[in-house]
Amino acid sequence: MTDATLITQLRVLLTLTQTEEQIARIRVGQARTDAVRRELQQNADNAAERSTAITEQLRELAGFGDVVAPVLGRLTALVKGTLEQAEPIDEALLQDLQLEHQLLDRATYVKVLAEAAGKPAVKALAERLIVAHSATVEWLTVVLAEQALGGPAALQATPFQRVAGGATKLANLPVRFAANTVNRAIGSTQQAGGTLNSVVDDVAHRATAFSGAVRETLTVGRVASLRRAERIAEREGNTTAAEAVAATRRELGDVSADELPIKGYDSMSTAQIAAAVKQLDDPADITTVIRYEEAHKARSSVVSAVQTRLAALAKQAVGVPD
Repeated sequence: MTDATLITQLRVLLTLTQTEEQIARIRVGQARTDAVRRELQQNADNAAERSTAITEQLRELAGFGDVVAPVLGRLTALVKGTLEQAEPIDEALLQDLQLEHQLLDRATYVKVLAEAAGKPAVKALAERLIVAHSATVEWLTVVLAEQALGGPAALQATPFQRVAGGATKLANLPVRFAANTVNRAIGSTQQAGGTLNSVVDDVAHRATAFSGAVRETLTVGRVASLRRAERIAEREGNTTAAEAVAATRRELGDVSADELPIKGYDSMSTAQIAAAVKQLDDPADITTVIRYEEAHKARSSVVSAVQTRLAALAKQAVGVPD
């Protein structure tokens, strides 16, 4: 009974590992830096080696290999890669994390089964899988934390995923803007003892005026639109909306050198930038630097150096030792 269960679990692990390999190869094309690209390529190669090791153990236990699992694994990865194009990058990464947790849990189960069945070779394989998947779970957790901190994460969204993520944010923006603005205004009025109705009317007027300004600026280029919208919001006295637009502009890399949190950035070497960015503790500042670099000089060594600082903050956020 134990051998039959082991064979079943190893077959499932083989299918999942084949899926993991193909997903890693898909992610290579989304790597933001050369260092991440090399790491993902190594992950894919390591997954291929683990598939071979699992196949060998299956042959030892069952007397024959499994030609179906590799095909299923590649098919699963293909379907996943296709479907995730319609969802934001963070959802795709959460699914990657779910896959790694499943691999980790099954490897742990196989380890116990192998120990009970007196199969030291299978137990050693399971322990190897546990170490590998534990490391990948940690890495994906940090990548997601970078995304949560305002990112850019180690992986870039594909054009389709950027559209999906942007569409989600855009659909929620009017309701979120109105609700948050009204709530803040009401809270301030209650503290000041003002008249609630007059404040709501004022907020509604400002929201309407700002919406009209946004519609007007959509007819021109993206950068000009954002800058014009920011000026209009400032002119109308809507500092909250102005800062929201400014934050979007900074995220897109549309900032001038004097707006960067590192003074004299354009005249600094890679080593100087790497040293300066270590003094930054605000993820938004780090993101601004990365976006600016990618939009202007696009030096991979600089992006990697700045990304390292963001990764360190992400590790702190999730409790992973640096």
